[in-house]
Amino acid sequence: SRYYREVLPGEIVKISRHDVQTLDVVRRPEGDPSAFCIFEYVYFARPDSIFEGQMVYSVRRRCGQQLAIEAPVEADLVSTVPESATPAALGYAQKCGLPYVEVLCKNRYVGRTFIQPNMRLRQLGVAKKFGVLSDNFKGKRVVIIDDSIVRGNTISPIIKLLRESGAKEVHIRVASPPIRFPCYMGINIPTKEELIANRPEFHDLANYIGADSVVYLSVEGLVSSVQESIKERQQNSPKSQKSLIGKIGHCTACLTGEYPVELEW
Repeated sequence: SRYYREVLPGEIVKISRHDVQTLDVVRRPEGDPSAFCIFEYVYFARPDSIFEGQMVYSVRRRCGQQLAIEAPVEADLVSTVPESATPAALGYAQKCGLPYVEVLCKNRYVGRTFIQPNMRLRQLGVAKKFGVLSDNFKGKRVVIIDDSIVRGNTISPIIKLLRESGAKEVHIRVASPPIRFPCYMGINIPTKEELIANRPEFHDLANYIGADSVVYLSVEGLVSSVQESIKERQQNSPKSQKSLIGKIGHCTACLTGEYPVELEW
């Protein structure tokens, strides 16, 4: 029979033709909690991935709901840049009681921008990647949910496009906290200087990217959205499994600068 489940952090598993056995679960030194990368949930993972017993899509939707609690706005509709932040946008819209409406559609006939034959076509890259569904938002106040704003240069032309196509207001809500620190755990995050959260423009980010307002999800809001159902499941798990369960922990180093292990340089 097929056997699917996650291997727990530090778990040593023996797979034979007869069965699958847990030989041991090696805990982190001094009983520290495990440190699963929180950005897997925010950005890297496919929405149908299941980590720690929960679907990434569901976590992203919860992040959107939490964002609506933290940063509501007077608006007419909620949307997103297709389509990585769609679960968060649906969560935000549901919590705010606003309609979720598509304002952009992906233009499937455009190839990758970097292989366009000349510079002019490359510069049109972002505008050409999307079609504008202007009937859906003309004269209306739009909230755009994004999953993360790292450098800040991708969202600007999109806001410009929406305004030129008739949006009355464009508010940006980001379903993750600002990235401020490099990742030393294997993810190639841009340098500190390139991250918009560390640049002087961040103090007036709305003006810099051309939005009416910009608010990011708090670190606490992200952590609670990720850990809520893990905690519920741990409380309801049978006693026989309790010994396998370690403390819940996630790496938030790129957001907080608190690394799960001491850096050796």
